[in-house]
Amino acid sequence: MKTVIITKKAPAPIGPYNQAILTGNTLYTSGQIATNPETNTLVLDHIEAETKQVMQNLKAVLEAASMTFDHVIKSSIFISNMDDFALINDIYGSYFDDANAPARETVQVARLPKNVNVEISMIAVK
Repeated sequence: MKTVIITKKAPAPIGPYNQAILTGNTLYTSGQIATNPETNTLVLDHIEAETKQVMQNLKAVLEAASMTFDHVIKSSIFISNMDDFALINDIYGSYFDDANAPARETVQVARLPKNVNVEISMIAVK
């Protein structure tokens, strides 16, 4: 059995998917990009602002499922330029306690939706 998680505090899906699916006590988020849900515009000023918007979108999805970043057990980060890794990592890392940080991979890809620079998805368990 699955429950669809939807919040207006994160961007609406742009295709045939949902923001997240909760099954049992496990939440699977869709990848989030830096769309500001209030204005429906991309935040692409610089990689730090873009990454922060992605993390704020993920925070909203987690909260809609009554979870926090403390519940995240796995993250997948897709970036368009590995040269941005350190800046993305600094912002991403500020949302976690190092001792309780989730497992993660970071992969450089050729292209992301809407030509953004970073997309992140997560798995969380309550």
